[in-house]
Amino acid sequence: MPHSQRRIGVLGGTFDPIHHGHLAAASEVAAALDLDQVLLVPVHSQPFKLDRLAAAPEHRLAMCRLAVEGDDRLDVSDVDIARGGVTYTLDTLTDLHAQAPDAELFFITGSDALARLHEWKDAERLTSLARFIGVTRPGHSLPDLDMPHTLVEVPAMAVSSTDVRRRVRTGAPIRYLVPRAVADYIAKHDLYAGGMDD
Repeated sequence: MPHSQRRIGVLGGTFDPIHHGHLAAASEVAAALDLDQVLLVPVHSQPFKLDRLAAAPEHRLAMCRLAVEGDDRLDVSDVDIARGGVTYTLDTLTDLHAQAPDAELFFITGSDALARLHEWKDAERLTSLARFIGVTRPGHSLPDLDMPHTLVEVPAMAVSSTDVRRRVRTGAPIRYLVPRAVADYIAKHDLYAGGMDD
């Protein structure tokens, strides 16, 4: 049954680099909630990771675009990178609402991050801008939250951006942890080989 307004998922993150776990989460939530599209939104600078040096925003944006090629349900927004500075979810959702005022937004995040939502900037305003979707591994639950939310189970994938960066530094393979185009991009631009902080 068609929905009266477009349903857009918003998956924000550092994506340093993007990997198959991110893509699986986006795909599972899109299917579970019948979303028209999921936007991957790489942050410019993550407020909880200000002490860690990330790959340049243009590299992370380029890798996201390569990763979603060929999947019509997924797209990439540069709204946070274009704004610059520290990225706050409030600003992300406000700007996306301005770009698609008639859409219903679904903000997708890890269930552990959802449990800390009260620490986010202007947390009380966030739920008026989007429905919050917590991604969790099968068999894991979330403590009761004083906010409306939905949990979606995503098949467990033992991959993290931290692990991908470490593997690049040590020369271990990353071929099946990230899309091939992303692996090629990392090699071409010599990303993560220089001992970036984790």
